[in-house]
Amino acid sequence: MSGHSKWATTKRAKAIVDAKKGAIFTKLSNNISLAAREKGGDPNTNFSLRMAIDKAKAVNMPKENIERSIKRGTGELGGEQIAEYIYEGIGPVKTQFVVKALTDNKNRSAASVRHLFSKYGGALGSVMWNFELKGVARILAEDLKDGLSDELELELIDAGADDIQKEDEGVTIYTKPENLQKVKQYLDGKSIKTETAEMEYIAKEEMQLSEDEKEQVQKFIDELEDDEDISDYYNNIANL
Repeated sequence: MSGHSKWATTKRAKAIVDAKKGAIFTKLSNNISLAAREKGGDPNTNFSLRMAIDKAKAVNMPKENIERSIKRGTGELGGEQIAEYIYEGIGPVKTQFVVKALTDNKNRSAASVRHLFSKYGGALGSVMWNFELKGVARILAEDLKDGLSDELELELIDAGADDIQKEDEGVTIYTKPENLQKVKQYLDGKSIKTETAEMEYIAKEEMQLSEDEKEQVQKFIDELEDDEDISDYYNNIANL
């Protein structure tokens, strides 16, 4: 989810209705389990796990759910382990999507993703050439009461920021993947709350959509968000 659509998605996640809580909690649980499996169950030494837990807490996921997800990831609870799968494809009106699935059933997730692309006139196919993996930290405007000073910008660059974009919703900071933790630690040290801090596939070249095209794409996105196996998605749309 690049640019403005990511801000919109964050807002939707915070305003979830009870009917969708199950799906969102499943996605967050899988995210926590995968992070714990890859680098251990201690959030103090596992940056990815700490970010996953912060994300879960932001939508009021119960503490016991978080703890159970960590134990599942470290193997304490047994059962099938969560794995990550990346799918690429052409979505509605020739848009490009990278879809990340976290699941304990590869066949199910692959069939589901393939069906969704096909349902909306697209197909799986190579688009990763137009995307680059970056660290991305977002700060809501309301959490930067005094704005972003020139001094703070320079300090962020020293901490590892490659690009800083100011938008109406807030500030987006882009880093190389290996510098995201350093930038996050700098912001924490300044008591600046981050809305999200995670790795994202960012489009190198974006496309503009008409209002009719936006409606078609939004229906596709809504179904992606409803699928419990789909953890996240990224696109090349500039004005969604």
